[in-house]
Amino acid sequence: MTPANLPSVIRHWIGGDLLDAADGRTFDVADPVSDTVYAQAARGSAADVDRAVTAARAAFPAWSRISNRERADVLYRIADAVEARHNRLAAFETYDTGLPITQAKGQARRAAENFRYFADVVVALGEEAFRQGEEQFSYVVRTPVGVAGLITPWNTPFMLESWKLAPALASGCTLVLKPAEWTPLSASLWPEIFTEAGVPAGVVNIVHGIGEEAGQALVDHPDVPLISFTGSTDTGRHIIRSSAQHLKTTSMELGGKSPAVVFADADVEAALDSVVFGVFSLNGERCTAGSRVLVERPLYEEFTRRLAERAANVRVGLPADPDTEVGALVHPEHYERVLDYVEIGRKEARLVAGGTRPDHLTEGNYLQPTVFADVGRDARIFQEEIFGPVVAVAPFDTEAEAIELANATRFGLAAYIWTSDLKRGHRIAHAVESGMIWLNSHNVRDLRTPFGGVKASGVGREGGAHSIDFYTESKIVHVALGQVHTPRFGARS
Repeated sequence: MTPANLPSVIRHWIGGDLLDAADGRTFDVADPVSDTVYAQAARGSAADVDRAVTAARAAFPAWSRISNRERADVLYRIADAVEARHNRLAAFETYDTGLPITQAKGQARRAAENFRYFADVVVALGEEAFRQGEEQFSYVVRTPVGVAGLITPWNTPFMLESWKLAPALASGCTLVLKPAEWTPLSASLWPEIFTEAGVPAGVVNIVHGIGEEAGQALVDHPDVPLISFTGSTDTGRHIIRSSAQHLKTTSMELGGKSPAVVFADADVEAALDSVVFGVFSLNGERCTAGSRVLVERPLYEEFTRRLAERAANVRVGLPADPDTEVGALVHPEHYERVLDYVEIGRKEARLVAGGTRPDHLTEGNYLQPTVFADVGRDARIFQEEIFGPVVAVAPFDTEAEAIELANATRFGLAAYIWTSDLKRGHRIAHAVESGMIWLNSHNVRDLRTPFGGVKASGVGREGGAHSIDFYTESKIVHVALGQVHTPRFGARS
């Protein structure tokens, strides 16, 4: 279903104005259901990024000087404006990404909550002070870093943009946002949202374009001291290398191959619900997906059989259908990549569910949720991020083996542990190399908690106060309270 008021042209937003690319270039934007081009987006270059950075620098002094309360009031208005467009946002997101409409609506609600949450954080934020007896008093001053460069991914794009926009604005930074080129549609709503909320011109700037061009120009710009990126591990490595030239502060939320460890004493129904939802929701295109399921051997055959049955019953359909549980994958290029992994998996393991296009969907980027069993630890489908509705299942015999298998990839973003023995659950949570662990729970996240991974899954942490730390610099001021007794080097008696 084509949403109402769909734009045919998606322009940059720089200094409060909608602009074409400086050189007039555009790129095609297609929907994932029919792979039909429906819009042209401005194709940003270094010249466009420079215009955006110039606008952000000009707006920075005024925005950074206003009080935290004033900035918070703006963020509350942004949240209200997002919620007022709830249905339109969800329709745009579903049309552009292939996400099921019910899940897209959830992303729109979470985006509004991100702005309200960081408005609350910045108002309540205190600063540290230290007293050294009667001799000296020291206090910390937070200052916004400056112009923040934000580069966001194509999965759940609007919500993940809000995840970076909200703390950057709350901290007093101005910014340049580079949305993902595959899914720029929902970002086209930000200009009217920010204008309605009273965000001053130049505080937020949006440059569309190809990552290797617009994204690279943002990373390379000498007046952008900070880069926050969410995306693939390979791209994250490249950004870190490029950022080293100007010693930029970076936050990298990268790939994942997260394990779900299920012991025989687990609540099987709850674990099964969590595993199915965790790997197949959002079309499997989520960094924290539990895409490696490790099951204790006494439960292995039963759990694998039931997982395959559930996968076969998942409703794959048109993204705009409220009954759809898995929609269309985002782009033909990504779809072919996922299908390639399915073919690899057929040679490496035992296919027990899916692996093909659903019979009732003859076109579009659709794949029936796919389950591979008896997957060896060296298999590519065990080791590499697929980022689609594909899960690898393997057995284990001991707690030590479960930990070893959970840690047997280069990734370490999330992990899920299911056991009724909480002592064992805590032991494994401490032993698994991952930035985030859920014990007897699916991916329920408190916005106050740090988000990020270890190993190839990322560098740094955002979320809660950690985000404010990232977008600000801490300056310590030392003040003498009494007579200063300094050794008198060079004094002659």
